[in-house]
Amino acid sequence: MNRLPPLTPLALIGLFGAAAFVLLAAFAPWLAPHPVSAVVGGVWDPPSADALLGTDNIGRDLFSRLVWGARVTFTIAALSTALAFLLGIFLGFYAAVRGGWIDQLLSRLNDLMMAIPTLIFALVVLAVLPKTMVVLVLVMATLESTRVFRVSRAIAADLVVLDYVEVALLRGESWRWVILREILPNALSPLLAELGLRFAFAILFLSTLSFLGLGVQPPIADWGSLVKENKDGLLFGVFAALIPGAAIAVLVICINLVVDWMLQKTTSLKGTRRNG
Repeated sequence: MNRLPPLTPLALIGLFGAAAFVLLAAFAPWLAPHPVSAVVGGVWDPPSADALLGTDNIGRDLFSRLVWGARVTFTIAALSTALAFLLGIFLGFYAAVRGGWIDQLLSRLNDLMMAIPTLIFALVVLAVLPKTMVVLVLVMATLESTRVFRVSRAIAADLVVLDYVEVALLRGESWRWVILREILPNALSPLLAELGLRFAFAILFLSTLSFLGLGVQPPIADWGSLVKENKDGLLFGVFAALIPGAAIAVLVICINLVVDWMLQKTTSLKGTRRNG
């Protein structure tokens, strides 16, 4: 059975950092001292006992909004990434196993979707549809699934020509059986690494949409909207906008450290069949 490589110091830093953010989001109701929209002071007040990181552009506790924003950011990014992987992996593996015109049709449709700039596509769609969390998840998942399709199809195309897969096909096994029992177990390592990258990109993409005003809408807060709300403070020497920006940067770096560690695991691409 394939195993992950030994943990490196950088991987440990990434794991602990990512875990800290996950715990922050999971325990937001207990860690946030104030409700997300509660006004506790003046505009951009300095840190105090009531506002550990100071207040925002209308006097709300920045720390509380950062904690609640972590939950919103993680929820939308996680749901969109999971949906993108379910759709992308299924279609990518299906195209590689079936081949022929099915593979060509799905691949060309995917190329067409990838030819459209993701940000422009999202801005056009979100300008027309309601800006709800469900719509955000569906739009982000659709765009991310095209990247997952390309990666999963490439991996499956390398595996489908191996002897044990060809034997399974000659045996008359269904394409569902081949995907679930032969291809998927041997593609887990690169797909898990890709999952981490897609999750990081989902956080950045969601923050970009919120900063442009087409993502999470008030009174709900995410990290991108916190940057947008407090960006004018930079003109007056107030750095409240840098706090959620730093949180986004640190989280993405931690995820990339974990992904780099996982990418050291490449035996699944060498045709080693997984036992068990």
